[in-house]
Amino acid sequence: MIESGRLRRVLLGAVAITALTAGLVGTAPAATAADARSQQWYLDAMGVEKMWQKTTGKGMTIAVIDSGVDPSVPSLKGKVLKGWDASKAEGDETDDYNGHGTSMAEFIVGSGTGGSIQGLAPDAKVIPYRVSNTKLQNEQTVNAFDMEQAIRAAADSDAQIINVSMGSDYYASEVREAVRYAQSKGKLLFAAAGNNAEKGNKPQYPASYPEAIAVAATGRDGKAGAFSQHGEAIDIAAPGEHLPAWCDEKLDRYCDAYGTSIATAIVSGSAALIWSAHPDWTANQVLRVMLETAGRGEDWTPGAVSNYLGHGIVRPGMYLNRGVGKPGDPRVNPLTNAPAGPGAAEANASAKPSATASGSGSSGTAPSASASPQAPADGATSAPAVAGSGESTGTGSRTGLVIGGAAVALVVAAGAAFVIARRRRAA
Repeated sequence: MIESGRLRRVLLGAVAITALTAGLVGTAPAATAADARSQQWYLDAMGVEKMWQKTTGKGMTIAVIDSGVDPSVPSLKGKVLKGWDASKAEGDETDDYNGHGTSMAEFIVGSGTGGSIQGLAPDAKVIPYRVSNTKLQNEQTVNAFDMEQAIRAAADSDAQIINVSMGSDYYASEVREAVRYAQSKGKLLFAAAGNNAEKGNKPQYPASYPEAIAVAATGRDGKAGAFSQHGEAIDIAAPGEHLPAWCDEKLDRYCDAYGTSIATAIVSGSAALIWSAHPDWTANQVLRVMLETAGRGEDWTPGAVSNYLGHGIVRPGMYLNRGVGKPGDPRVNPLTNAPAGPGAAEANASAKPSATASGSGSSGTAPSASASPQAPADGATSAPAVAGSGESTGTGSRTGLVIGGAAVALVVAAGAAFVIARRRRAA
């Protein structure tokens, strides 16, 4: 999915899952399978070769809830496990109806074979869960509850990480409960913040649910993309501009793409690398290290949380290559400072009211961050020029690094809502 997102937890937006293809908004086709790898400008900046000397994601499984994942493309051969088609549309979970889900899977686990997309965690596996977008809903009879059911199925699977590069404008209590269920099972669910910042900037779901981790997108200059939705829900950012993604369901060429979808996949891949290095850690510990090592500019107020970049731009190399970051309490969610994961319900029930996270989506913090201070209101800040570098810095507007959220050259108008008004788009 190349689109969709969420406002920071304080502004918890309504989940609206719009057409996956709508997220593929960019320039004319510019990349081919022979040179896609060379266009992934963030890989060298993150120091992937050095990280891969420590871990390649082996032992990790990521659920990709999207338009389907085609296991036959060169970079995904042998990396796609049996999944489930929650959409109940024609075909199954391996029939990618617009190329979005396959692109996301490649950004997470792709081998880069023949110059194709290189994933951050090449030895990890993905489980595809196919759900419908607005266009498919208007063309076929589909399962009205596919997102909710896909999230629950992923939560019950062997996947440790759930990637949702899709989003909706509408809040849905059933989907919110599914996201909450995934957290209770000890999963990390990353969701795209959305690509409509310049078109209303409405909160996106599931990204805006407090139990999800909302991902914004940045460009090569370390600035949040003008398209990347912002607000209180944003938790972290990653690269998401001028990156290759499949142009359409033909899977015969890549296009120059942008979007929070790609950023979300890059964050999922980063989490897979860190978690594979410490398989005994909990989701809370992995997330805490990710937040503590996120890239922030020199003029970023200590303890501030940006409405554009959240806690900063994801930089797995800071931990894997430099040992920066501490996992902390395995039971406590670093965004809310409250118990989360298996056994959290009992822990929260016995906790003092002041230590319990608000169910309304109020902003949480990392161990070193305060909920109140914010980065500059206009988003102006100094941030690492490239996400993950941890070395070079440059002026960045719109707080936070954006890494991912593909929006490719083919723009598809979102059709009228099909069932229960759930227009969906890729982030």
